[in-house]
Amino acid sequence: MEARLQSMTLREKVGQLFYVRPELLDTDIQWTVNDDLVAISLQEITTKMRNLNKDYPVGGIVLYAHNIKNAAQLSRLISQIRTLNGQPLLCIDEEGGRVARIANNDSFNLKKYESMEAIGNTGNLQNAYECGKTIGIYLHCYGFDIDFAPVADVNTNPENIVIGPRAFSDNPAVVAPMVTSYLQGLKDAGITGCIKHFPGHGDTKADTHFGYAQSMKTWEQMKDCEMVAFRAAIAWGCQMVMTAHIVAPNVTGTDVPSTMSPEILLEKLRHELGYQGVIITDSMEMGAITQQYTAAEAAVKSIQAGADIVLGPKNFVEAFDAVVAAVQDGTIAEERINQSLHRVLKLKQKSN
Repeated sequence: MEARLQSMTLREKVGQLFYVRPELLDTDIQWTVNDDLVAISLQEITTKMRNLNKDYPVGGIVLYAHNIKNAAQLSRLISQIRTLNGQPLLCIDEEGGRVARIANNDSFNLKKYESMEAIGNTGNLQNAYECGKTIGIYLHCYGFDIDFAPVADVNTNPENIVIGPRAFSDNPAVVAPMVTSYLQGLKDAGITGCIKHFPGHGDTKADTHFGYAQSMKTWEQMKDCEMVAFRAAIAWGCQMVMTAHIVAPNVTGTDVPSTMSPEILLEKLRHELGYQGVIITDSMEMGAITQQYTAAEAAVKSIQAGADIVLGPKNFVEAFDAVVAAVQDGTIAEERINQSLHRVLKLKQKSN
């Protein structure tokens, strides 16, 4: 790996730190909200996208429901993605329940799950394992590498509109073993899981897809609740953790989103919890980020804070160019990029 790292150009290095939706490789696609992309329904890699990708290599591609028509089309699309510059890993949000990009498509005859809450309510860890393995088997069959699942949040706020039944329970003692059982199911099927959303999105009212959301908990309170599941998943060997865009002022003393907080990502997740794997941001196109930061600012700040992968910037070219420029002018040390690259390439080795 060291030899490969030494041979890589700066642009090749930076590209590995971006996981994007395929539409971001086409600068002519203008969109404001996800429904705009649904209307376009991009389902192939075009020549224009390939041309941009020559100069903008990418470490991962994330597919959404509107990118997937049926099994034959998905197979073609994944074959096209496999030839892109950067050798991107294939990622998807396939949690089971309401967030299942493939299983909720009627063109696929796949097992559907009511929710993770319903599985948590059974109290049977085998059900969580079976869910993870079932999902993992069909994702692996279609050619995916990473599933942005399971949700490790503890759904303690009944007014929570974004997590709710996506979480296994409102009890951390239930959530933790369910999360590790699900992760084991994915692993046994050949898929890398990703726990989310650190440091916990379960005690919020607002939805970070649309704007500002906060948790008023102290770190001590989080350690007794949210961290129970995250600690368990880290001890199990989870290779990827996704950040939340929530603000935690009683932990950080600021209103900076956790995705851009070195206190959250470095002091708490890396140092205190001892996590050594990949930190990936939640999607940077979400309102909690775009209402306050440009794509360039968000990408640079999240990497400075300790994130390894920038997921889904609203403008890929702008974000990519900003990170390259930040390294060139010394705002981000190239050694800092190399640290993330070590983790990202290690993940890639395990996924291939």
